[in-house]
Amino acid sequence: MNDPVSLGIDLGTSELKAILMDTGGAVLAHAGVRLIVSRRHSGWSEQAPEDWWQACLQALDQLRQHAAFARVACIGLSGQMHGAVLLGDDNRVLYPAILWDDSRAVVQAQQLGVEHAEVTGSLPMAGLTAPKLLWLQQHEPEVFNAIDCVLSPKDYLRLRLCGERISEMSDAAGTLWLNVAQREWFSPMLRATGLAPAQMPRLVEGGSASACVTAVGLGLSPQVVIAGGGGDNPVAAVGIGAINAGDGFITLGTSAAIVAITDHAAGNPASAVHSFCHALPERWYTMGAMLAGASCLRWVTRLTGLPDEQTLLDQVQAQLPIEQGVPLSTPLFLPYLAGERTPHNDPLLRGGFMGLGHDCTPAMLGYAVMEGVGFGLLDAWRAVQSTGAEVKSFALVGGGARSEYWAQLLANILQREVFTLHGSELSACIGAAKLGFMAIGQGSDLLAAGMPVKVRYVPDTLQREILEFRFLRFRGLLSAAQGLHA
Repeated sequence: MNDPVSLGIDLGTSELKAILMDTGGAVLAHAGVRLIVSRRHSGWSEQAPEDWWQACLQALDQLRQHAAFARVACIGLSGQMHGAVLLGDDNRVLYPAILWDDSRAVVQAQQLGVEHAEVTGSLPMAGLTAPKLLWLQQHEPEVFNAIDCVLSPKDYLRLRLCGERISEMSDAAGTLWLNVAQREWFSPMLRATGLAPAQMPRLVEGGSASACVTAVGLGLSPQVVIAGGGGDNPVAAVGIGAINAGDGFITLGTSAAIVAITDHAAGNPASAVHSFCHALPERWYTMGAMLAGASCLRWVTRLTGLPDEQTLLDQVQAQLPIEQGVPLSTPLFLPYLAGERTPHNDPLLRGGFMGLGHDCTPAMLGYAVMEGVGFGLLDAWRAVQSTGAEVKSFALVGGGARSEYWAQLLANILQREVFTLHGSELSACIGAAKLGFMAIGQGSDLLAAGMPVKVRYVPDTLQREILEFRFLRFRGLLSAAQGLHA
């Protein structure tokens, strides 16, 4: 009965989730607490780190009701990447945390230039952490001058749990301040944003022990070890078992990403392809990112006045069955509702429909949106392939994975097998719990286990020609979209 239990915590943008997991990989209990985002100005996106901590305390309160809570031996942390938590010398938070989807630092990203992109693994972009600090230096000098340390979001939870400023390679890679190949802080990029290595947290690997719990009143023993953890995408990869070169997955949530695991740092900054450190040592991942994913389907559902996304999906399947080729006259959709990252790196790009007619139905718009997101992922995948990365089949995770129609459409567009998984909605929590076990020398067999496959979707070769033709038309609309904000 004394088998150890791992506590996996995932700090998302809209929700903090936590689970209790045993050494066999079974989830014994889970909890969730909603979070809200503040948007004080157009393009701004912020949260109060104190709200994260209160959400964490509420989640722990829920989990304490379970008998297994008494057996917690380790904690793994996962969280939204690219956020900036600014601490004074007394660990006081100096300013609201600036989040991954905040676009205030567009000009500062351009000012940083491309000189160090091969080392840092990415072009400077407004969503990454470093340009945000340059914005603060220029617009909030009093706050900037008081900064003693900059943490990523999940590392603020660690600070509250153990009192130490520690991060790990995967979140650090998302800041633009890391030498991604060497896995150490990169002084030239820190200097370019007015910072020094002394203002960065100590780095560990994701499955290493970082510290022990010192916070009191949580019902946790001071012997509980906190693993390094990682950013949400790489930790979700650990959760689903995407840990070796050649593994790949697609995240279809609010934003979207297509990811290939590699055994070396392999980016293509010129095409806005990211090369980041995996949450496991001696592993990296190459990623193409879209700023709007399943959120596009939510948007068009609202636009058409339908009660929910499932109603729209039912109409799409009825009017445009996935088994049949789509008529060429079906409208096209550019999925750039929030700008775009890979391969266009253009936060000002905006979306649109083309080819609308009097006969256009909500189902046709719904199809066009799903196809447009798929074409955006194909754009990103081709950029990822330019690094030499290759993947034969993709796991599909995130809210969009609930749609069988969308999963099959992605397989058809990408010409790759796509498969869904049982339990993938908790993949980041499960990955975090696995890293927790690693930190106490357990659970190595869990790493390779992955998650049980729900459904496999094989590309329909009969639809290849028409989708390739529609993709060429989709690509042809890009210059017009860019011209609208030139």
